[in-house]
Amino acid sequence: MGTVAAIVLVFVGCCSNVVSLELLVRSFPGCGNIVTFAQFVFIALEGFIFETNFGRKKPAIPVSNYVIMVTMFFTVSVINNYALNFNIAMPLHMIFRSGSLIANMILGIIILKKRYSASKYLSIALISAGIFICTIMSARQVNVANEGSEEQGFYAFMHWLIGIAMLTFALLMSARMGIFQETLYKQYGKHSKEALFYNHCLPLPGFLLLSTDIYNHCVHFSQSTPVDVPVIGVTMPILWLYLLINVITQYVCIRGVFILTTECASLTVTLVVTLRKFLSLIFSILYFQNPFTSWHWVGTAVVFLGTLLYTEVWSSVQAALRRPDVKEKKAE
Repeated sequence: MGTVAAIVLVFVGCCSNVVSLELLVRSFPGCGNIVTFAQFVFIALEGFIFETNFGRKKPAIPVSNYVIMVTMFFTVSVINNYALNFNIAMPLHMIFRSGSLIANMILGIIILKKRYSASKYLSIALISAGIFICTIMSARQVNVANEGSEEQGFYAFMHWLIGIAMLTFALLMSARMGIFQETLYKQYGKHSKEALFYNHCLPLPGFLLLSTDIYNHCVHFSQSTPVDVPVIGVTMPILWLYLLINVITQYVCIRGVFILTTECASLTVTLVVTLRKFLSLIFSILYFQNPFTSWHWVGTAVVFLGTLLYTEVWSSVQAALRRPDVKEKKAE
């Protein structure tokens, strides 16, 4: 599969996934656990069949290392989805998760003793400023929406702050997991598909802790309005249909990113993923009419400007444009 096909998979899969997740969250704000569980089961089952050949293939990386990675991955996935229960709007959720570069840089400096160029520090400052602007504006909207009584407004704001704290923790934990993966891949080589399988298979027993919540949501999903599924001609509850779409598009999204990492440089992958996030954000605002002020737009623009600066897109584009000139000169 080529680069263009991989980019199409990323845009179609990831954007559709965000839309289906928002449809679920709007119908049932507390459905994060059942969504996470369904995604993990689907990807683990696919990996068990096609990656491990029904458990016959031995892992290249010791399972003990995967247990550490899986603990972090499971925590990040559950907290990110569960944060939506705490008055976190989907656009803010997406913008906040775009701050992964900040967490990666901070932990890279602390743990790996890395040093970065001035442009990298500037880009991180821009991303931080953009997220700060969007967060402050969202905090004001929470206060405005709960003006009924001072006590209700304070409770809603504290509820929202817990969600922000959860997203911050998940961001730092995700960056720590990335550093751990980096050290593992240096030692044992890259085994992305294997890691994808174990990251989704090993945490499955952990969902027993959330079994009551998952079961309750299964009951609620089954009681939702039935709809006719086109082409197949089957009738099913609409929330189960949304969940099925979410799981399939999540898999398409992950596979697209995986193929892209094998076909393109990391810079290209980062750029494609960043543009995809921006497109998802625009769609979420326009289609679902999420509250988004002019200050939110300023914050979003600053976040994406910082991301593009970090990935050195401009210098790469200039270098690509110079190459034809260099070839012409050599030909002369």
